[in-house]
Amino acid sequence: MPKTQARPDIVALLCDADFKRRRDTNTWTHRDGRPFSKEEQALVFRATRVELEEVSEQLARYREYLRTMDEAPEALQRFLAPFMAQLTQKTLGNAVQLMNEDERTEFDRLLRLIDDPVRPFTPYTF
Repeated sequence: MPKTQARPDIVALLCDADFKRRRDTNTWTHRDGRPFSKEEQALVFRATRVELEEVSEQLARYREYLRTMDEAPEALQRFLAPFMAQLTQKTLGNAVQLMNEDERTEFDRLLRLIDDPVRPFTPYTF
């Protein structure tokens, strides 16, 4: 039996839900506080297991992204430590000169993680 596909519109709605039921509208709300419309509420109540699993997987990837962003400064320090230990004049430029191409690629990746702002969760991005 072929695996069913997740419907992107339902996944996007579930990703945008904070699952707090509003007493005034008797619906869930979007993350920005707007209540779900009756149509949106009906749509998410028809979500399949595949769609719920897709949302769960996307949220897990986002949590991993946040963890990576949070750990980036320490990861950069650990990465640079062996290079700095080899230097008498401990400057970033001198450390970079000791790196091979793969090490410079990793250095650039870590710098981007530190420099880039944390992106908000968006469906199908992570």
